[in-house]
Order: sequence, then structure tokens, then C-alpha cells
Amino acid sequence: MASRISHVVELLRNRILSGEIAHGERIGELKFSEALAVSRTPLRLALEELERQGLVERAGQRGFRVRAFPLKHVGDAIEVRGTLEGMAARILAERGIDDTSARSLTRYVEAGALLLKGTPSSGPDPSEWAQVNASFHKTLIEAAGNQALIDALAVNDRVPIASAAAVTWTEAVGEFAFEMLREAQRDHELLVTAILQREGSRAEAILREHARRSRDVRLKMIEVLRAKKQKSELPGLTLVV
Repeated sequence: MASRISHVVELLRNRILSGEIAHGERIGELKFSEALAVSRTPLRLALEELERQGLVERAGQRGFRVRAFPLKHVGDAIEVRGTLEGMAARILAERGIDDTSARSLTRYVEAGALLLKGTPSSGPDPSEWAQVNASFHKTLIEAAGNQALIDALAVNDRVPIASAAAVTWTEAVGEFAFEMLREAQRDHELLVTAILQREGSRAEAILREHARRSRDVRLKMIEVLRAKKQKSELPGLTLVV
């Protein structure tokens, strides 16, 4: 069930980002469950995940529609996330990190390194990397212990693909995305070192640059997806461009 839901999430998300499912298009459970040859339960769970990621919103009791998200709005939100997370990193480095949080950050860095062993064709599963990346950033924010900052990030992360968990790619951008992940992994390693060495300004600078690079790459990835619109994988369904 979990793998099927992940597949539906990735399929619909890439179609939305590429523009094959238009902004404002309604995704009815009955129509799309038949087109995807899945039951309505995994489709509903997939749509709920896309709602959390900010890509769709509820349209009545039995469906969702694709949200409009100007790319400038997405880019601005990612940059804001970098500012907020940079603040958290500086606080954490200057105050000192507790042993439990330090071990967690180190564990996620090690997990990321393991996932990135190999080549783009044998690279990590997008959902696995997204989970590790989200856990790393969540641990960092929570360890800083600033509730106002946590609340501000929660609001900012409602913007589509602005959150740390919103990482995805297809074969069309595989090599491009793989190099992005390697750079992100290096940032994570440098960040943990800076925090452990109590270098607050350096830790903040690393995360702000990390976010700017993420902004540029994610926007570029959307451009690539839109330029290389893939043939529909939804049998029997015409997607609105």
C-alpha cells in the first residue's frame, strides 16, 4: 500500500509541476482512481499528502483541485525558509547543541551519504531522500527550541514545494537532481561541523546559501519538467495542459 501511494503521489506531483494537470483542474476521486487503476483509498491518501505539500486543495467533499503557485512565490518562500532555518542554526551553535540532537543530525547525515552512493541511474528513491532531508531539517529546527520560529516555518511551508520535505524528480531530470542532492549533502555535513564547533555565523551562512541553491535548483527543475513534458502515464485520461 505504501509504495503504491508513493507512486501515485510522485506521478501526480510531477504532472502538476510540469503543467500537464493545469492549475485549477479538479482531481475527482472516481475519475482518477479509474484512470490510475487504483482504489479510491490510496488515491485519497496520495491527494492528502499532496495537500500537505501545498500542491492541491480541497474542492468540496469528494475531490481536490490543483492550486495556483506563481514560481516567484515559491522562490520567495524557499528563501524565507533559509533565513528562518539559518537563524535556528545560529541559535543552536551559539547556545550549544544537546547530545541527543547532535546524534540525530549525525545519523541523518550518515543516512544521506549512504543514499547518495552510486550514480544518477542507481541513485536514491526520491521519497527516501525526502524523508531523510525532512527529518534533518525538522531536528535542527526543534533543537533550537524557538516556538515562534517553528510556527513561522510551518506557515511558510504551506507554499507548494517550499518545504524541506518537497523533493522529487523524474528520469528527465535525474542527473541534474542527483548533483543537487550531492551539494545538499555537503551542506548538511558542513552545517553539523559548524554547529558542533559553536560557529554560529558560519552555520547561519551555510543554511542561507543552502536555501538559495535549493531555490534556484527547484525552479530550474520545474522549467526542465515543463520543457520535457512526458507522455501521460494515466491510461484513458486526457490531462489538461
